Amino acid sequence: MGWLWAIIVGFVLGLLAKAIIPGKQHSPLWLTTIFGMIGAIVGNSIARGIGIDETRGIDWGRHGLQLAAAVILVFLGDMLYTAVRGGRQRA
Repeated sequence: MGWLWAIIVGFVLGLLAKAIIPGKQHSPLWLTTIFGMIGAIVGNSIARGIGIDETRGIDWGRHGLQLAAAVILVFLGDMLYTAVRGGRQRA
């Protein structure tokens, strides 16, 4: 069940990141989900490092860091994806 939950969280974070970033992103949905999953891991690591990973109630700080990391990763990943795919012609 842990993998399914990670995919769902990554999907939601990736879509939120795409909605926050201005303009059109060209990376596919599966790649956005992976960036969201990595963003969740990075956000959790940062939250653990600054001591806000486990708080009473909803962990808004941890969730905010996860979203911020996902936004950065989706933005940079989409730039890289566009640069790599931009030089190729589709048949």
